[in-house]
Amino acid sequence: MNSSEPPSRPQLAVSGAIFRDGKVLLVRRARSPGNGFYSLPGGRVEFGESLHTALHREVDEETGLRIDIVGLAGWREVLPAGAGGGHYLIMSFAARWVSREPVLNEEHDDFKWLVPEEIGDLKLTGGLREIVQAARRLV
Repeated sequence: MNSSEPPSRPQLAVSGAIFRDGKVLLVRRARSPGNGFYSLPGGRVEFGESLHTALHREVDEETGLRIDIVGLAGWREVLPAGAGGGHYLIMSFAARWVSREPVLNEEHDDFKWLVPEEIGDLKLTGGLREIVQAARRLV
C-alpha cells in the first residue's frame, strides 16, 4: 500500500476535548480528510501504543499543549464515504489543559477556545457537539 491509498482495514484513532477555563479547544483542519472543518486534536494510534499515550503524543504534535486526561467521553465510527475514504474508530477523551499555549503544526490552520454554547454554526466534523457535551460533564 502506498501513502496515497487509504488503509484496507479500520484504523484506531484518538481525539481530545481539551477544556481550559470552561472553554474547549477546536482546531481547523488544513488538509483532507475534513479540510476546513473544526475538530478536536488527535490522530491514529501507533502499534503498541496505549490510547492515553497516543492522545498525549498527538496533542503535543498538533498543538504543543500539555494535558491531563480525565476519561473517555465517547467514540465515533467514520465509514468510507466514497472512493479513497478511510474507516476509523475514534476514541474521544475529556481532558484538562495543563500548560503551554497552542502552536499548530501543518495539519491545522486555526484554533479557537470556545464555550460549547458559542460553537454556533462553525463547520464541524461529525459528532463533535455530542463529544464536547459528554466531555464537559466529565471535567
